[in-house]
Amino acid sequence: MRKLVYYIASTIDGFIAAPDGAFDFFPFEPDLQEYIRTNCPETLPTHSRAPLGIPDDEPNRRFDTLVMGRGTLEPALKAGITSPYAHMKQYVFSRSLPPGGEPEVVNTDPVEFVRALKQQDGLDIWLSGGGDLAGQLLNEIDELIVKLSPVIAGEGIPLLRRDFDPTRFALVSATPLKSGVVVLTYRP
Repeated sequence: MRKLVYYIASTIDGFIAAPDGAFDFFPFEPDLQEYIRTNCPETLPTHSRAPLGIPDDEPNRRFDTLVMGRGTLEPALKAGITSPYAHMKQYVFSRSLPPGGEPEVVNTDPVEFVRALKQQDGLDIWLSGGGDLAGQLLNEIDELIVKLSPVIAGEGIPLLRRDFDPTRFALVSATPLKSGVVVLTYRP
């Protein structure tokens, strides 16, 4: 069965984006670029793969499907990019956009939708954000990979938004990078 993996960058104080959804304040140093190129290059947007040395025909290693909230898609749309991860199947959960299209807009229950995706053949499913969607899908997350950046944001979009309900995860690995980013992998 496929796994749902919440693979996300976060500040030390737990934010995945600025209040307006921007995430350009996160460091993207060469050591982090190399980590991503080596471990899951498909998590880089299609338009940035070639400039970072990833050939167009590079097969996906970990993920072939992506799920995200509408707010996560918004920065790409503002930049004129309608399909930021064209090298994989993309689903955007939104109650305000019309269903269908590419990426495919879904306005059904995310939990049931993801459970059905997990039953299909393929590589793992990448939950790329945002905090509201992650909160709804918390009990479906099989692995949490946080690229913890040495940044304090003060406010923004939280790593996960939901009612108070402590949920314990176990640390599987911690990979510190020279830039100060620590890649933390957890499982429920």
